Amino acid sequence: MATLQQLAIVLGLFAAFLSNYIIASEAGGAEAIFLYDIAAWRWMFWVELIPSILFLIGVFFIPESPRYLVAQGQLKKAEKVFSKISSANPSEQVNEVKKSLHGDKKPSISDLFITNTSTIHPIIWVGIALSVFRQFVGINVVFYYGAELWQAAGFDESQSLLINVLTGTTNIVSTFIAIALVDKIGRKPLLLIGSIGMFISLGILTFIFATVGFNELGKLALTENMGTSALVMANLFVVFFGLSWGPIVWVLLGEMFNNRIRGAALAVAASAQWLANFTITMTFPILLANLGLSSAYALYAISALFSIFFVIKYIKETRGISLEAM
Repeated sequence: MATLQQLAIVLGLFAAFLSNYIIASEAGGAEAIFLYDIAAWRWMFWVELIPSILFLIGVFFIPESPRYLVAQGQLKKAEKVFSKISSANPSEQVNEVKKSLHGDKKPSISDLFITNTSTIHPIIWVGIALSVFRQFVGINVVFYYGAELWQAAGFDESQSLLINVLTGTTNIVSTFIAIALVDKIGRKPLLLIGSIGMFISLGILTFIFATVGFNELGKLALTENMGTSALVMANLFVVFFGLSWGPIVWVLLGEMFNNRIRGAALAVAASAQWLANFTITMTFPILLANLGLSSAYALYAISALFSIFFVIKYIKETRGISLEAM
């Protein structure tokens, strides 16, 4: 179930890639004039109004959390929600929630530290590192800068946008593979397979982009064979990420912390992930302009290499272990 969050993310990415490709194709380019004499790239942003409005409407139909209602003393409303979302006796479910709330405590910064010390729990550092490695392998560079990345590699705009669509499709398929395997072979083996696969594919991409020349426009001049190889390796990178670090990190972060520290630990790990995402997002254009595509990929390959040793040494398998046993 935890992997479904990643599936929702990659489905949204694919929808965005497909929308951009269709709009650019119909207009004749992202900067070409489209409907009502407005540039196509503006329509790429405005089309986001459709899911935004649907989401806004959908919010009115989402039931309030029964747990929240019980905590606020609104027991009748909680029973009403339970009657809609469950076939069990609503009154009994409300009573179960009331019992479970007795042991609850609000997350706080003190949860991050070993009792009566100033030392942060080692498991929290593991969660932070998981989140950082997930971003530092450069996956969101492929998603955020896909068109620019492939144009820098010598493809034209239309080809680059189509490659984005193919990458989004690959990501969806690999996420389904992860969903099928996560409870069969475990979390740690999938992470290890993903790290090794990402390191190899990123390493080959680094070699390809470092050994080709440039055309008169200053862009990489890939031969047909090299272009095909780069495309295959990039999609293999997405496959290895999609069946491992993409969904599995969310699963692990939901399982690896014990009940006492989970609230604060999850907040810190999630914050680390978005800070790492921001760092990668902001630094790629700088790397591309000053060091070139091969240098950027080399850094992501090094991160993937380090993640192999990190998984081997610090990640414990959580499959089949209860939250209470953590």
